[in-house]
Amino acid sequence: MLLKKKRIYAIADELGISSKELIERLAELDYTVSSPLATFTEEEAEAIVEMLQEEKVQTNNIKPSQKDKRSSKTYDKAPEKHNAQQAVHKAKEHTKKHTHENNKTLDQKPEAVETKHTEHKPKQEHHQKNTAKSNTNEHSQNQKSAQKFVEKQQPSSQQEHHGEEQKHNNKGKSKNEEVETEQTEIVQLDETVLVGEFASQIGVPATQVIMSLMKMGIMANINQHIKYETAEKIAFEFDKLVEPLQKEEEKEDVVIKDDLEEDLLPRPPIVTVMGHVDHGKTSLLDAIRNTKVTAGEAGGITQHIGAYEVYVNNKKVVFLDTPGHEAFTQMRMRGAQVTDIAILVVAADDGIKPQTIEAISHAKAAGVPIIVAINKIDKEAANIERVRQELSDNGLLVEEWGGDIIDVPISAKKNQNIDKLLEMILLVAEMEELKANPNRPAVGTVVESNLDKGRGPVATVIVSNGTLKVGDPVIAGTAYGKIRALINDKGKRVKKAPPSTPVEILGLDEVPMAGDRFIVMQSDKAAKAIVEKRRIKSRDERLEASSKITLEDVFDKMQKGEIKELKIVLKADVQGSLEAIKQSLEKVSSEEVKVSVIHGSVGAITDSDVMLASASNAIVIGFNVRPSASVIALSDREQVNIRTYRIIYELIEDIEKAMKGMLDPEFKEVVIGQAEVRQTFKASGIGTIAGSYVVSGKIKRNSSARLIRNGIVIYDGEISSLKRFKDDAKEVAQGFECGITLEKFNDIKEQDVIESYEMQEIER
Repeated sequence: MLLKKKRIYAIADELGISSKELIERLAELDYTVSSPLATFTEEEAEAIVEMLQEEKVQTNNIKPSQKDKRSSKTYDKAPEKHNAQQAVHKAKEHTKKHTHENNKTLDQKPEAVETKHTEHKPKQEHHQKNTAKSNTNEHSQNQKSAQKFVEKQQPSSQQEHHGEEQKHNNKGKSKNEEVETEQTEIVQLDETVLVGEFASQIGVPATQVIMSLMKMGIMANINQHIKYETAEKIAFEFDKLVEPLQKEEEKEDVVIKDDLEEDLLPRPPIVTVMGHVDHGKTSLLDAIRNTKVTAGEAGGITQHIGAYEVYVNNKKVVFLDTPGHEAFTQMRMRGAQVTDIAILVVAADDGIKPQTIEAISHAKAAGVPIIVAINKIDKEAANIERVRQELSDNGLLVEEWGGDIIDVPISAKKNQNIDKLLEMILLVAEMEELKANPNRPAVGTVVESNLDKGRGPVATVIVSNGTLKVGDPVIAGTAYGKIRALINDKGKRVKKAPPSTPVEILGLDEVPMAGDRFIVMQSDKAAKAIVEKRRIKSRDERLEASSKITLEDVFDKMQKGEIKELKIVLKADVQGSLEAIKQSLEKVSSEEVKVSVIHGSVGAITDSDVMLASASNAIVIGFNVRPSASVIALSDREQVNIRTYRIIYELIEDIEKAMKGMLDPEFKEVVIGQAEVRQTFKASGIGTIAGSYVVSGKIKRNSSARLIRNGIVIYDGEISSLKRFKDDAKEVAQGFECGITLEKFNDIKEQDVIESYEMQEIER
């Protein structure tokens, strides 16, 4: 987009005067101009040139006596201002009239202008000869200037008609009369731009741009990024026009072809269970699957997405259990994106809660049918009608009240109406007519991912279309690989996974992000090529983000003074929990203290995490993961604070309290010792006995203990018995063997680590 404009210095050259003189003359006409680089539109420029040239001609034709008299008087601004306005008005008139009308108008213009000048020149009537000459010159000059403007505005047919006349006029022009029209190009800039690149785009030396940045309080070199808003201000200083870059919609790097109608076959429904925390989602799934999962989860809260297959009347239904706590917003959103039916669990004694409303929003956004399960109807405080009223207030009108939302009052604890709920799920699934093509390469979604010490990157996926097979080359986000193994929800290896099947896949080269789409490719080569492009793009985005943050944030801190920043190195057991905690920690930030997760990944706490925290003056937070004995020793040497949690509530609350200055811990956890399980024994009436070797510290009987497998906490409870050979022992020191049993826990395996710890009161 090009805009034709003239700068002050170009107009001054045309008039044969200096830029300073022109600025002064314009100031007398109430035109505020600060720099010779200032611009006028062509119409304004021509009007100014025409007016000043008329005045110059008239001034040259006035006798010396008249010039003296005129110079002795105060310079009258009004007539000249009127002339400028009249000239602009004349230019507009030419655009509306035809050529013969223009000629007529041009003949009249000099008289009108001259009349105004003669009003305040009493003696000018005695010099009619001079005036006649002036009129002739004036007419000629006006005709040239106005005719040029008219020809520019006329249609092409009129331009051709006056072509010869235009050529003749051009030949007669002197260099000073040639118009130096500057074409100002509008530069398009991205959200961020390198200083050096920006300077090159606007045609200004990089040193001048850096000086302007310094005046704005930004210290940046040519290899650093600045924001668009900053670049826009600098461009304005240099009289340059910029606008945001209009990005084209990014094309998919993998195009998935649509299936033919005759290839589609019915597939099982994928059902997502949603709702507020502790309203009974996992208990409902337990009742459906007749298994007990809740007891093994910390605080009774589902910590990461589980996908389960259930057969109802010989028909398969896949259930996704999405966590209910608001910290898992992103995870719940992913659950809603891959689901066909959403079951909204609401406690009859508690009603609609903020997380329930949030779940409703996600289900509506995904455009999936909702079935409401009103749970805990066996409780005395249960009020089903109140729940229905609250549902209607939030846009869900149940069938009992004349709406189209199915609701089923249930009791997951006492197995009431569970069969009816399952019938409703099958009914809705039939109405939805869910279909997929099993005879094509698989496509699906990653719902969870983690790094397993023995198996490497593991991703839990749901196949939405096609059939996934062992040996398929697959891409998921920036991860790719050949599938080495498929493991179903029962923990058994399978050779293939048809549509609507949840499986764990092994064989990827890195941990994909939960929510990534996975696609089976034709070959390893094709998969690798696409992933390489994605990784380059991802790396560029990370570099751009880091360069944006580093310099400008540091400067902001310098300007605002001492702003405290709580830096955190975050480790979690699975990707979903990591994302959820990151999001929650960002919300905790305040004006006084900024919470910054400088590094986050899945897996056990390692030496490199401690060294990073030491160098960055950060603390290490582990969620469902533990440091090894060597890592604890390193953290003591480096004086790095490591805090571990199993409940997200506690983690977030501790951070919030610490920021408010309210966190006054009275106790601290002290690790007494660690023992490695060398062999396990089964004993009737006792359970599993862990034959262990104490590798550090000592193991105490009746102390608290946790079982760690591959750096992840599997159990946290008490030591029920400790024996040395056949005798009970109060404690066993480092370097000795012992037998350990854990309170109400028997899933002990070789190579597990049993950690003995106690809570000690902190002296005040």
